[in-house]
Amino acid sequence: MSFTKKIEVTKADDSRRSKRLRKTEFSLVQLKSTWKRRTGKCLSQNDKGRVSAAKLFESVTEHGHSWTVVSPIIFTYKVVQSQNLLDPSNDTLLSGHIRDLHQLEAFKSSAKPVKRFVVIDETVNNIYGSQVTKYFEARNVIYRILPLPTTEENKSMELVMKILEEVHRFGIDRRTEPIIAIGGGVCLDIVGLAASLYRRRTPYIRVPTTLLSYIDASVGAKTGVNFANCKNKLGSYIPPAAAFLDRSFIQTIPRRHISNGLAEMLKMALMKHKGLFELLETQGRFLLDSKFQSSNGLGDHKDAASVSTRVAIETMLEELAPNLWEDDLDRLVDFGHLISPELEMKVLPALLHGEAVNIDMSFMVYVSRERGFLTEEDTARVIHCMLQLELPVWHETCTLSLIRKSLCERLQHSGGLVRMPLPTGLGHADIFNDTSDETLTRAFEKWYKELSSSDHTIPETMTLNLSQHV
Repeated sequence: MSFTKKIEVTKADDSRRSKRLRKTEFSLVQLKSTWKRRTGKCLSQNDKGRVSAAKLFESVTEHGHSWTVVSPIIFTYKVVQSQNLLDPSNDTLLSGHIRDLHQLEAFKSSAKPVKRFVVIDETVNNIYGSQVTKYFEARNVIYRILPLPTTEENKSMELVMKILEEVHRFGIDRRTEPIIAIGGGVCLDIVGLAASLYRRRTPYIRVPTTLLSYIDASVGAKTGVNFANCKNKLGSYIPPAAAFLDRSFIQTIPRRHISNGLAEMLKMALMKHKGLFELLETQGRFLLDSKFQSSNGLGDHKDAASVSTRVAIETMLEELAPNLWEDDLDRLVDFGHLISPELEMKVLPALLHGEAVNIDMSFMVYVSRERGFLTEEDTARVIHCMLQLELPVWHETCTLSLIRKSLCERLQHSGGLVRMPLPTGLGHADIFNDTSDETLTRAFEKWYKELSSSDHTIPETMTLNLSQHV
């Protein structure tokens, strides 16, 4: 067959193929109360309607029709710092989530009674329950407050169903009456999942009362409960209508829980912000002692609480906002979360979440050092900072076997890649898929040798020149 004939046959095949397959792109236009698909110019000069951002693609083959829907879903939510949230003169808790000015005016002028369903952690209720009640009473709100034992051990669908039953009994408008969650990260996760299930998506508001939930759980989209002895195995990606942050809640939590939250703050510092790391390095003990409360008149300390929380939240939102549904599995915020889920569940309730995260980070710092990304001095500074924040840097249950098991599970659930976030300097990081088992083994041996002592003091071999940094 000549070259010319080959071309002719190819063209004929293409012609037959094009006849068998026809694909058309449609825009969707709303005219009065109905949606219509349109090709070409969507609206004529005489049309009064709106064009959706969604697209509809129709394909026709010899086998029949098929349709592909492309419908962008946009979530908008607010993260708001507010002082004196439970002061009856403060409107934030009732209307701070409303973004549209016309809706806000309508809310304020409405004669309809305001209803709110509130889920509050039992421990938080013992401290702030009377203030919450007084707030709603003063504002003439019809309310129901449900205290629950929202601990990691109880983080289950059983509590979710309890919330749903009570919400159903109370009755709320799923458009205008958001469920309010007041508590730590476990409470916010459980209520978020319940809200995402009720009527397929009911708005909810997060009010974090711990440092960990203030800078981490409250600002993202994830909800969840534990299942089959796995952390957050069931859940959804539905952000709150708003998260209202009041640092005054933090003053009543135990010192250990302040350290617990500082671990997540340190995570963001190591991954993204050297300035935040240096602030924690020099002011971390003060933040721990003062429980992140205002410190007017204390010289260099006066802005430490506001700056550290603001930077932690900003860096977290930088990473979460473009990837709210985790379509991209390469996530710097997973630092400290490769080994810690397995470790935390294995020793529950011995370790708090942030403590397990810090042990994970401590080991990964040694992996970074072994790979040449961190110097001996960098490593010493990080470990010293962790200890200053009263965080554990080693645990006997975190064996090399557990580490390997955790990373194997990571491979299974992350598209066949380990996607290991590692610091490449103080405040800089990248994602790696090529860390060998030999490197992990060497890092573990050094980590164990240097940090497995019971008092967790800095080994002499790591002291170096820390005095110039702290």
